[in-house]
Amino acid sequence: MSKLAASSVPTGSAAVNTWRAIAAGFCASLVGIGLARFAYTPLLPAIVSAHWFDPSNAAYLGAANLAGYLAGALAARPVAASIPAATKLRAMMLLATAAFFACACPVSFAWFFAWRFLSGLAGGALMVLAAPAVLPHVPPSRRGLAGGVIFMGIGVGIAASGTLVPLLLQLGLREVWMGLGVLSLLLTAIAWAGWPREAAPAKAPVSHRDAPPTGTLRALYAEYALNAAGWVPHMIFLVDYVARGQGRGLAVGGQYWVLFGIGATVGPIVAGALADRVGSARALRIALAIETIGVAIPAFDLGPVWLAASSVIVGAFVTGTVPLVLGRLHEILAHHPAQQSAAWTKATVGFALCQAVAAYALSFIFDVSGHAYALLFAIGTVAILAALAVDLAASRRRKTAIAP
Repeated sequence: MSKLAASSVPTGSAAVNTWRAIAAGFCASLVGIGLARFAYTPLLPAIVSAHWFDPSNAAYLGAANLAGYLAGALAARPVAASIPAATKLRAMMLLATAAFFACACPVSFAWFFAWRFLSGLAGGALMVLAAPAVLPHVPPSRRGLAGGVIFMGIGVGIAASGTLVPLLLQLGLREVWMGLGVLSLLLTAIAWAGWPREAAPAKAPVSHRDAPPTGTLRALYAEYALNAAGWVPHMIFLVDYVARGQGRGLAVGGQYWVLFGIGATVGPIVAGALADRVGSARALRIALAIETIGVAIPAFDLGPVWLAASSVIVGAFVTGTVPLVLGRLHEILAHHPAQQSAAWTKATVGFALCQAVAAYALSFIFDVSGHAYALLFAIGTVAILAALAVDLAASRRRKTAIAP
């Protein structure tokens, strides 16, 4: 890391401090996704217990963040075209921070829903814009490491929320939201001056006669979207499942969320190393197979050790799949680099759309089924299996197409 920290890449009249830019990206992932989205999971049972909202409404509020994430992913690129990237990124981190302070006051369901939506919007925009704003300024030989560090922010946020939320709850539910707001404000201040002020030098256009492989791209979009649906039971209901479904309490539920966060912290680095060894396509297929087992475990109530393994596995791939999909996308469009950014936005939007739909659908199923947690994890398993089936089918089509 020391070589990375010491390097800088010229951009026009100024030089970008690589380490500060990566740190800004890390902070953006931590605030926009790690805290703004995932801190709600360990808070869900406490919100119900404090009678802020009933279980069904509390679940829908968790889904509001995912709907906002979709809106943020859709709006990020058009807005960024007219506003400097650094300004947009700072604004989104401030919006996520403001949402924490606003949620300390449960004025009404509509108020809470609006702010959870806005926090998701900030997270979606940060996901689309933060890494592309930083990575072009990083030396090519260091971009894999830099991307892993940026996406590690998600896992660190998850682990931090699982640790801080139970501690702050000893003071009160409002104090939890205020404490998260203060932490988010501090991280926003750290990132403030780290964003590159200028765009990276544009690459010379590359001309190729071959059309991009749209069928393979569509399969990748579908796999990423189905992954999003498969993760929803863990992302929204894991802590509630342990705390209320198994009757083990919020403190124990928070411990499983810390395990989820530990997995999410190391996931990008492990996934990147696997992709370097076997290629992004094969690494993604291996990831889908392992994910299927991890998502399925809670549906069978196999005991605490298995549930701990499930928490770590799913947490690792929630973040680890991101660089795998991004790497696979770059492989597919290796001869069409100008299309890579738009393709990543499409993948992120599809991911966000499927995740938001799944969150609302599973919240509804959770309500009408009388809080049947096992059913939620079973549905998530089917979604991951469907993603694996799409991947295998696409692989067979590729092999058939190139066969003599």
